[in-house]
Amino acid sequence: MPRGWLGVQADGPLTEQPATFAGEWDLMTSSGVENVRVAFSWREMQPVAGGPISFAATDGIVAAAAARRLPVLPVVHRTPTWAAAKPGQGAAAMPRGTAGYTQFLTALVGRYGPSGSLWAEQPALPRMAIRDWQIWNEPNITRYWSEQPFARSYVRLLRAAQRALRAADHGVTVVLAGLPNMSWKALRAIYRAGGRGHFDAVALHPYTGKPADVLRLVRYARRVMRAHGDRRIPIWITELSWPAAAGKLPQLSPFAVSDASQARRLGKALDLLSRARKRRRIERVFWYTWLSAEVGPSAFDWSGLRRLRGGTAVDAPALAEFRRWARRLEGCAKTADARRCA
Repeated sequence: MPRGWLGVQADGPLTEQPATFAGEWDLMTSSGVENVRVAFSWREMQPVAGGPISFAATDGIVAAAAARRLPVLPVVHRTPTWAAAKPGQGAAAMPRGTAGYTQFLTALVGRYGPSGSLWAEQPALPRMAIRDWQIWNEPNITRYWSEQPFARSYVRLLRAAQRALRAADHGVTVVLAGLPNMSWKALRAIYRAGGRGHFDAVALHPYTGKPADVLRLVRYARRVMRAHGDRRIPIWITELSWPAAAGKLPQLSPFAVSDASQARRLGKALDLLSRARKRRRIERVFWYTWLSAEVGPSAFDWSGLRRLRGGTAVDAPALAEFRRWARRLEGCAKTADARRCA
């Protein structure tokens, strides 16, 4: 498999308590993680209109990944109160206009892109410039985008984001927001709103009961992409998970399973996706998530390959399955025959 195909999300305790869990980064790389997806919260990084952008938290994440030569995929989302179209909507708020968001993106490229100031300030770090940028998260649900139907307003932001990123770094990859639920319908709506040509990869969050249905959702997306002339655009699975929350919460998530079932489904999904990689042009897969806290109210607090119990990080059964598949899929890193990595 091409290097970087299999990755994980880094969030929760890993990014909230970076000093406490600094050792997790070495464990990630030794477990076969080759790519990391991280949320860059505009809301937290620039809370004041026209104010300075704080790179403190993201510098630590990017530096930790770079030290281990792990590429980073930032998902750039969450509107600050000052930039929200409507106040009081919290994380669901969509931006008022596009200027604030595009200026933020430009600043991020200036910090972490090929000529980023982080690399000048820390010359000992491997220069792992960020070239992939994901524009928002799950805008087809109200939790992340208050205006529904979402497509017209999201495409307006997407178009402006692409222009800003290309101006700052002509070699960027613009990744569509991860689409959950009836993702093929959301993707069709993006095309109908004029989205074609403004992204380089389609992203899916195929949360579903059966691993076989993950691949079915990829096929549905491919059908929509072919109908709109995007046969060659790759698909990135930027979140894949089954939270092991069965019996842990009073209100059960439809995707919650046992620990043993989580491990089995992870393995089956990676089997199916890796077999379909070339035919369906599946270019990246990220498990959600690496480290989670095993506390409510979200079922996804039990989604981690590692979990916090009594303040100590322990392995979930799914980690062994992830490692097994990572070893099976990392053939390109072990061979000098570059043709195998195409």
